[in-house]
Amino acid sequence: MTVPVIKAIHQAKKQGVKIVICTGRPLSGVKDLLKQLGLDDQSDQFVVSFGGAMVQKTNGEILSEQPISYDSYLQLELLARQKQLHFHAISHDRIYTADRDIGHYTVYESLIAKLEISYRTPAELRQTRLIKAMFIDDPQRLTQAMTDWEPFRQLEDQVAFTKSSPFYLEANARGVNKGHALQLLARKLQLTENEIMAIGDEGNDLSMIIYAGLGVAMGNAIPKVKAAANWQTADNDHDGVAVALNNYVINN
Repeated sequence: MTVPVIKAIHQAKKQGVKIVICTGRPLSGVKDLLKQLGLDDQSDQFVVSFGGAMVQKTNGEILSEQPISYDSYLQLELLARQKQLHFHAISHDRIYTADRDIGHYTVYESLIAKLEISYRTPAELRQTRLIKAMFIDDPQRLTQAMTDWEPFRQLEDQVAFTKSSPFYLEANARGVNKGHALQLLARKLQLTENEIMAIGDEGNDLSMIIYAGLGVAMGNAIPKVKAAANWQTADNDHDGVAVALNNYVINN
């Protein structure tokens, strides 16, 4: 994170604005970022994690949690085998895969989420509380698998799918997304959507861009996010978050 972005976030915080990191990662995966921003390990600061499946205080206290069911996990894992895609599921503190040939994107996710990987058969995960699951593979392979959407569609009565990057297709419990999580947090903080600005660039940000009174698309955002946003800021390489905060929040 660049100096202008850090400076803008610190200034907004001084004005009493809540800065909430909304991420597909678990809390462990954004701890370093929260420390950098002076938001870590606090009872009055918040984070939306696992793509909206959890709302937490940054000290780890859980305010809401919506895991996937074991039955959903079994159906997702079977679909992954049918599509010949690498796949894993994530609990509070570990990544689980039934692939003996662990995918390199699972290893990558382990590094950024700061969670260890364990091999487990589906039967061995019956008693494990799984927060979300992910189809993870090379972009071309994943895109090709998604071309025939019907097998995924058959699971949409219990699972919400979100494309969060070219190599990730995430699966949460139905109804789970960042926008819904922000709505839950807003109720707790007694805020309306008109008092919320959301900034994002990927498919898993779309719901919160739509929910917030001011939805801001990064300059590098995917077309759907840009189309849904109220305003477009600069891209990641040109301090887009700082530009948005300076325009709409700081000293306003």
